[in-house]
Amino acid sequence: MNTLVIVLIAAVCLFGAYVLYGRWLANKWGIDPAAKTPAVVHEDGRDYVPTNGWTVFAHQFSSIAGAGPVTGAIQAAAFGWLPVLLWVLLGGIFFGAVTDFGALYASVKNDGKSMGMLIEKYIGKTGRKLFLLFCWLFCGIVIAAFADMVAGTFNAFGADGAMVEAAKTNGAAGMVSIMFMVFAVIFGLLQKKFNFSGWKESVISIVFIVLSFVIGANLPLILGKAAWSYITFVYIFFAAVLPMWLLKQPRDHMTTFMFVAMIVGAVVGLLVAHPTMNLPVFTGFTNEKLGTMFPILFVTVACGAVSGFHSLVSSGTSSKTVENEKDMLKVGYGAMILESLLAVLALCVAGAAAAADGTPAAGTPFQIFSRGVAGFFEMFGVPAYAATVFMTMCVSALALTSLDAVARIGRMSFQELFSVDDMEHAEGWRKLFCNVYFSTFITLVFGFILTKIGYANIWPLFGSANQLLSALVLATLCVFLKVTGRSNKMLFPPLIIMLCVTFTALVQRLIAMVKAISTAASVTIPAGETTWGAVFIANGLQLILAVLLIVLGLNIVFHSFSAYKKAEHNSEAKV
Repeated sequence: MNTLVIVLIAAVCLFGAYVLYGRWLANKWGIDPAAKTPAVVHEDGRDYVPTNGWTVFAHQFSSIAGAGPVTGAIQAAAFGWLPVLLWVLLGGIFFGAVTDFGALYASVKNDGKSMGMLIEKYIGKTGRKLFLLFCWLFCGIVIAAFADMVAGTFNAFGADGAMVEAAKTNGAAGMVSIMFMVFAVIFGLLQKKFNFSGWKESVISIVFIVLSFVIGANLPLILGKAAWSYITFVYIFFAAVLPMWLLKQPRDHMTTFMFVAMIVGAVVGLLVAHPTMNLPVFTGFTNEKLGTMFPILFVTVACGAVSGFHSLVSSGTSSKTVENEKDMLKVGYGAMILESLLAVLALCVAGAAAAADGTPAAGTPFQIFSRGVAGFFEMFGVPAYAATVFMTMCVSALALTSLDAVARIGRMSFQELFSVDDMEHAEGWRKLFCNVYFSTFITLVFGFILTKIGYANIWPLFGSANQLLSALVLATLCVFLKVTGRSNKMLFPPLIIMLCVTFTALVQRLIAMVKAISTAASVTIPAGETTWGAVFIANGLQLILAVLLIVLGLNIVFHSFSAYKKAEHNSEAKV
């Protein structure tokens, strides 16, 4: 099938869903453009910052459009491109976008409270503690998976210590990333002093992007994976503690222009070249490497269809910067719809890169996607080196923008886990645990330890935890909508489906880890290949995390359903 037809069908479906279903939700729940948002009421110049709607959209999209839509869609294509396409469209429209929009809406209507605080209000204090612990564990998994991807993308050396063929390109992309961070701080300081808006803000973004690429392409930083891992963690430490306006927002604004260029390049390339989708339509309900289509397809696609992480961004950062309620639709629902389109593009690029007999292209999903889109840019006369550096930077930026958001959210979850109402008279240890710098350090240390498992091993666990998180958020939103007198029936189908998917996937993962550990214990491992200790680190940590996630998830679900049963319709409005 022609990839152009697939993209056009997806674009029409997604745009139609935004115009019809998204607006229907907004009307059903109620949007008040005259209401004062939390960003206006609680403006503090750090987290609560009234911001233009399109800038918040840029922050939301660049934060949620991480490695998921590219990696997940391409990996799941092992089941065939049609199941992936159908789940991306149905999941994005009726599951993911609804969850993201609902989380943003509930947070804005509750003084910008994070999802953990919303759970305390609508589910109870025990539910809140359990949810915050779940969120913190999940953030550690995300940090580990994405940081490992970024370090691997910029790595200039192979396993044997020799410099790889793409060393210069990888080093250039890494240097571009560093310059992006530097110029983001400069941009933030300029914006704070002169308050640029509209075309002026856009021009500054583009100028800094060009400067970053000129410097990066001419001064590549040739380093190994370990060094890039340390640099990545230093960056996300500062991103987690610095004010939003100084680093995070300007970087997101700049990154969005890159993402737009990447998406436009992919779309125009597909329009001009309109290559054939070489991947098979459907390969069967069981895959030798991945397992059974239910539930693996759903947790592998992850962010391209539905993601619990998105709701943490919606309620953790975006809700504190929305300056008008009318912007919530495009920020909450619109950003997810665009991410689903990105997943479809990644699927089509992978399909075009596959061999005529359906054999997938070699390399990681990131490499397949970046090579494919770089090839499109080369068709229009862009030099191969420049195109490859640009795309390598783009795909790493997908992970970096999620990393800096999740580091901040992980830090906030850790603080909220130990905070009390009267922090001024709290115990010394509690004040230490709620300290911005200490909580960030602990969160990143946990993530760094998990990087030793490796991205490929941790991705299935990430997908399962991510989807379970979305189900827990949907359960909370059901209670919120009920007690505030709003319709919640549209949330029950995705809630029930995601609970079935995620608990099945986690149990399967748990069984697989137990088998791997027991096999390693009973078999003599050849000298020099690995050690039993390495097997335990890779599988034992995942086993512990899987058990924790299952126990926490079941507890939160129990408390959520108990709270829903006790809640009275429109009780909050009556009070």
